[in-house]
Formats: sequence, structure tokens, C-alpha cells
Amino acid sequence: MNLDDDTSHAAYLRSDVLILQLNDFQDWTERMKCFLSVCQILICGTVCAEDLSGIEAQKPNTEVKHFNASDSLNVLEDASADANDCLKGLKWKPQEFSVTVRAPQTKHGDRLVQFSSAVPSGDDQNDIVSMEWSMVKDDAGTVQKAPAVVVVHESGSSMEVGRLFAGSLKHLGFHTFMIQMPYYGLRRSNSKQRHEVDQVTAMRQAVADVRRARDAVAVLPEVDSRTITLQGTSLGGFVSTTAASLDGKYDGVFLMLAGGDLYDIVQNGKKDAAKARERLARQGLTGEKLKTVTMSVEPTRVAHRLNPSRVWLYSGMFDTVVPPKNADLLATTVGLEKSHHVKMPANHYSGVVFLPMVFTHIQQEINTIHAGSK
Repeated sequence: MNLDDDTSHAAYLRSDVLILQLNDFQDWTERMKCFLSVCQILICGTVCAEDLSGIEAQKPNTEVKHFNASDSLNVLEDASADANDCLKGLKWKPQEFSVTVRAPQTKHGDRLVQFSSAVPSGDDQNDIVSMEWSMVKDDAGTVQKAPAVVVVHESGSSMEVGRLFAGSLKHLGFHTFMIQMPYYGLRRSNSKQRHEVDQVTAMRQAVADVRRARDAVAVLPEVDSRTITLQGTSLGGFVSTTAASLDGKYDGVFLMLAGGDLYDIVQNGKKDAAKARERLARQGLTGEKLKTVTMSVEPTRVAHRLNPSRVWLYSGMFDTVVPPKNADLLATTVGLEKSHHVKMPANHYSGVVFLPMVFTHIQQEINTIHAGSK
């Protein structure tokens, strides 16, 4: 499956990388739930929220709830002048905002959580951030108080991999909130399509939205706010790295197929990186101009601010979209130990077969973080 394309391509899978390290899993039942979710992706090319939830269809809950929230953003000055320059362009003035929880408008998630964008674009529809909330419930269907994971999807418009992460991590005991990045899902208006948008400006908005999402999630009574973590895949991984680096408020950060030196990746990466290069070129962004705008959201300018003991990176050894050198650059910038940089014998697409292992590893690390918060 192509993690960043709208079309699933089983041809990308290579038999020599189907190495699921089953001994790394703690529980057979949970392992099989995760693996069956991956099989569904490979066979059907889609994620069905009803299948992932394992809960029988219930009458829709039409109740709308409103909560008051406020930005806890606190961007401290950095020792690096370059980092401070980058942070200046990413931060915003903290303020109060409203969080609305209502019935989902699609089949995905148990509830829809919405709030205003911290960095509005001027497009009213795009400036309402939407998150698909998959709830932790007991066998009777009662919502349980549990830690939360904000999930940031890949670049494909169907957001399949993001939804797979959200559904699978929900099964493992965490409320998940898959945030729709600018001009995706419910944020896409008829007046403007994603290919017509300034991609880097949209990415800056995405960074702010992902950081504000942490404070939106924290006010929900079903969420154990002592542990709110962040997970991002591919494009979502780049956004997550920068968002988490603003002030370190996320309790753990899990990055899938992400790296550093965005300009190099766009200029020289293959497949999806090449498609991004073509889109940006149509907007007149090439050469030094492209380098200037990509630097405004470059993860490695601020990633050293992250706590390396709370960051994990999962990269592909044969990735040509985000090559190993770029993944290593990010790992070095953050200061990750080898145990925090999981290198999979896969490319940018075949890494899907390792997701059961990744899901369970994330579960173990979040549980460890949560135990330490008590």
C-alpha cells in the first residue's frame, strides 16, 4: 500500500521484508486485532471505522457539547538564533477558544471534535479544525477515561493510514483524535482545492493546529490529561516533529517515516516527494525560493528542543521518499538513542506490514509514560 497516495498498490510489497517480529508482541489477542486491521488495508484498500471498532452499530448520538479551552503554548527562547527565527514564524499569541463535540459527519470515529484554527487562513471552512475521535469503551459500550493520542495523517486525501493508526491504537486502550490537516476532509471547500493552496503556508497552519489540538483534547472529561501523546506518519510526521518542538507539551512523540532536511527530500526524493516537487514547481517554488519557504517549517531547525527520551522514530531502510540519511539526520538532531530509532527493512510503502509491531511498541511506551505520571 502506498502510504501517501490515494490508490493502494500491493505491488510495492516485497516478500523479503515481510518480517513481522511476533516475539516483540505481548498479547496474542491484541496482536491479531492489529494484524487483521492491516490485512483489511492490504486487501480492501480502505479502513472501515465500524470494523475497526468492533462495536455493533448504535443509535447516533445527536447531542452537541461545548467546552472552554485556552492555549497553553509557552515557547521559551532557544540558545540558537536560527531556532528562534524559525519559532517566531510558527508561534501565535495564546488565547481562549471553544471546543465542540458532536456526532460524526462521516462513518469515521465515534464523535467529531472541532475548534478554530490558531493560525487562520481566511477560508472559513478550512479554519475550523476537525478531529475524528475514536473512543475507548468497555464491553457495555460505556466510554472509559483513558490517555489520548493525537494522530496526524499522511498526505493522501483519504487519510487511510492515519485512520488505521487511530482505530488500532483505540483498540489498545487510548482515545485517539485523528486531526484533519488544512484542506483535508471536512476542511476542504469547493472554492479552493489542495493543489491550489500554498503548501508551505498550509503546513505552517497545520503545525499550529496540531499543537492547539493538545489543549483541545485536554479539556474533554473522558481524557486522562496526564498523558496526551502525538503520532504522525510521513507528511504528518514532519508536521508532528515541528509542532511538538514548539514547547514540548506532548508527553510522547511517535514519528513514522519522517526525517529532516525537507528541501533535500522535495528536491531529490522519489515517488510522492517527486509529486510534491511538481506541485510546488507549478506554484513557482523552485531553487532558492523553494529552499527559503521549506526552511520556514524545517523540523531540524527546532527538533533539538524535543526530549529525546520521549521521542521514537520508525523509518524504512530502503525508503526513497524519505531516505535513510534524512531519517538519520532527524534522529541525530533530536539526540535519539538507537533504541528510539526503529529501522524497518522496508521502503516508504511496504512498511505497512510492520504496523502491528509499531502499534504494540507505541502501546508499551505510552503505558510506561502514563505509569510515571501517577
